[in-house]
Amino acid sequence: MIDFFFYLFAFLTLGGALLVVVSRNAVNAAMFLIVSFLGMAASFVLLEAYFLAVLQVLVYAGAVVVLFLFIIMLLDTQGGERKAFKMLPGVAAGFAFVLLIMGVLSIFGSDALTDADSASVVATGSSLKAFGYQLFTTYLLPLQMTGFLLLVAMIGVIVLSKGSGKGGKEDES
Repeated sequence: MIDFFFYLFAFLTLGGALLVVVSRNAVNAAMFLIVSFLGMAASFVLLEAYFLAVLQVLVYAGAVVVLFLFIIMLLDTQGGERKAFKMLPGVAAGFAFVLLIMGVLSIFGSDALTDADSASVVATGSSLKAFGYQLFTTYLLPLQMTGFLLLVAMIGVIVLSKGSGKGGKEDES
């Protein structure tokens, strides 16, 4: 029975993520993002990591998606015409995708997944103290990179919202 729920929640998570990517309306994409986050939280419940499930719902499905919706409404995005494909961003995206695939394959090819330390993390994954210790020791670099990416995204939103203002300083010059 637990396998059925795993596949159900995995389908819910991946289906919601796919609909986020293909959705043309930004508000609908944010709603599908909530579905994807809730599927991930349900997967955490299956792993008996209740603290992570609650954090997933409160922080991501609650606060982050509300922030996304606020930014979407602030920018007042319209689904206008599609822009022409430019070569440089396409090549950069392809290069980033190849790097991502190489990184994932290098992780699965190495013995990092069968390390003795990872077995102890699984056994103590639902403990808050063990979670905090692992977060600020083993996973400190990904945590800092996530914070940096959120900072860059926030700066990008500020630049976009200031640049699209009608009647602002940019229109006068």
